[in-house]
Amino acid sequence: MASRLASFVLVLGLLACHGRASPAPDLPPPPPHPHGQALWRIVHGECVPGEVATRQPAPCIAVDLSEGEARGYAVLKDLHGAEQFLVMPTADVTGIEDPRLLQVQAPAYFVDAWSSRHFVEARLGKAMPRQDMAVSVNSLYGRSQDLLHLHVDCLTPEAKTAIAALVPRLGQNWSKSPITLNGHPYFALRLEGETPPADPFRLLADGMVGARQAMGAWTLVLAGAEVDGQPGFVLLANRADPVRLDFASGEELQDHECALARIG
Repeated sequence: MASRLASFVLVLGLLACHGRASPAPDLPPPPPHPHGQALWRIVHGECVPGEVATRQPAPCIAVDLSEGEARGYAVLKDLHGAEQFLVMPTADVTGIEDPRLLQVQAPAYFVDAWSSRHFVEARLGKAMPRQDMAVSVNSLYGRSQDLLHLHVDCLTPEAKTAIAALVPRLGQNWSKSPITLNGHPYFALRLEGETPPADPFRLLADGMVGARQAMGAWTLVLAGAEVDGQPGFVLLANRADPVRLDFASGEELQDHECALARIG
């Protein structure tokens, strides 16, 4: 028993040294990500130098350094799926748990990701209604990489239908009770406007009890919507519950083969 406890303490210590401590006292330590620097090596080692030297950011499809590398972002076609893209900081922001995302003047990565959906549409060969599209960020439990990356892709047909039915019942504060999507509980709020707000991470941290102290346990999904006939969004949040096999991976609401493009 003593040796097992010592091993557990050692694991916690190692995780803490690497910025990967358990995101909440009632949750186990997040799993190790043995290849968690792969995206950072691509962005920092290939895309940014290529953009700076020759304006050729390959393997990324785009790099925006107009506000400097500390506030820039890169867009990369993901290996998974027909049209999924990743939007990532050109700064070493580890993930949703990184405290820099809660600063008042933090870069608006959700805005950058939503504006990058045209890369998805180009792969599909057609424009997609906003209600078909979403941006997601997975939790420490639901990701394999330790560079913040926002998944830009289509919603699943089931998620699109459920979200559309949810919109009339939502306000601009987080719902008191979660709804079930893909078998997991999500809290939701609605947002108005053609473009996303700059601060979905702060909306979660400030609006959901305990979230600020355990951001790594959460996933966020920004889904396009119509609000009272006008452009808007639904923001969804789910907290990890690994015991129940809920790893807070909002990416589960996205369809990397985009059946909606064939349906529409």
